[in-house]
Amino acid sequence: MSARTAVTTAVTAAVTTRRTFRTAAATAVVAAVAGTVLMPLSAYAAPATGGAPALRIELGAPVPSGPLTRGGATESFDLTVTNPSDKAAPFHPWLLGNLGSPIALKKNDVVFTVDEVNAPDTASFIGQQDGGWQGLFYPAGKDASAGFEVPAGGKLKWKVTVGLGKSFPINSNAFELRAKTLAKELAPGGDATISFKATPAKGPAATLSTHFENNGSCDGTNDDETRCKQLMLWYRHEGIAFTSDLVTRLTVKFPGDVKHPDTQVRVMVDGNWTDVHPDRNGDFMLPKMPKDFMGVPAEAFALQVKLGPKTQVTRPTLVTLQAGVALDEKKVEYISTTSTDFKLAPAKQATTKPEQPKPVQSKPAKPAGSTTQVSQTSSSASSAASSATVTPVTAPAGGTAQTSGSLAHTGSDSNTGLYAGLAAVLVALGGAAAWLGARRRGGARA
Repeated sequence: MSARTAVTTAVTAAVTTRRTFRTAAATAVVAAVAGTVLMPLSAYAAPATGGAPALRIELGAPVPSGPLTRGGATESFDLTVTNPSDKAAPFHPWLLGNLGSPIALKKNDVVFTVDEVNAPDTASFIGQQDGGWQGLFYPAGKDASAGFEVPAGGKLKWKVTVGLGKSFPINSNAFELRAKTLAKELAPGGDATISFKATPAKGPAATLSTHFENNGSCDGTNDDETRCKQLMLWYRHEGIAFTSDLVTRLTVKFPGDVKHPDTQVRVMVDGNWTDVHPDRNGDFMLPKMPKDFMGVPAEAFALQVKLGPKTQVTRPTLVTLQAGVALDEKKVEYISTTSTDFKLAPAKQATTKPEQPKPVQSKPAKPAGSTTQVSQTSSSASSAASSATVTPVTAPAGGTAQTSGSLAHTGSDSNTGLYAGLAAVLVALGGAAAWLGARRRGGARA
């Protein structure tokens, strides 16, 4: 397959994927009817097909009015969708609960039913995805991907009933519903929100504050606090117990030009330092803090932070350590955050100087019996070439002598000195031969 063909195929596949996703938000909820989930909250971005969206949702006042009680009476309100356009429009209603709350609601935390008033027979169910509560309704007798059709210039109306289950979080005093659609079927500003007050649970609401305490250098190491920083992360709790154990996420932030900091974090667990491995985002999840703080008003984690061996940080660098505490691991909306700044540098690497080998004194070899002018000339030329190119030779005991010269820095191998010496000998021999030839020619002329 040519490169051009491969690119064309990839583009075609991408276009097809975008077209297919238009209906994904509706079709994927089919499995949710038999299961426990709806679409992820991000699926709301799926576009509707055909024309500009025109629908608008209106929510009536709840009846009876007043705060909802856990496990108590329900309240109802009207949900009306209008279509001012001159064409019929599809409608896939989708209600989301407590989007702005750090508390993740479960299915049985809220009572939810839908009855048709001026609309086709309707069925409904509750789902949960991304740590959020979701309610959906659709034409009875069809699957959950089916939607309603709102006539041109007309409207449809339903009665929605909600209540609080006995398990509704005790540290929450409100319940909010936002009415949208599974696709972009609403005109700008066409969604609607309704809020219900919840009677306070017995005792004051649960609150949390956090802060770091500097403990200097790390226990059990020889590093100073720039090489390894030790801290305490304190939690202070007031009021009633939380509805779930607390989840803490540590984030180490470096300046923008720092690449691959390779941060290492340890936490004290049962008297032992335990490594905390980063998640795919590079953050560190600490062990869960008990929701009732084991009956005491404050708890703390002992932490150690340092740079690992693969870091590209070469000098002390200012970093920010942030701790965010949430009530649900899947719905990371913090109920408390705190941060502190300090400097970190990589640990010093232990270095030892290699033992220098002792030079081996070698006596020059005596020349062979011949002492002609040619031999003397060759010997002096070779010595001059070698001394100009190669540094003194040193060799460890029992090893092979290594040479180092100006050419060694350009990638030449260990035979460079040998080749230079041979070249000098050849040049000298050539000069001697020319001199002898000149003598013979001179003698002949005489």
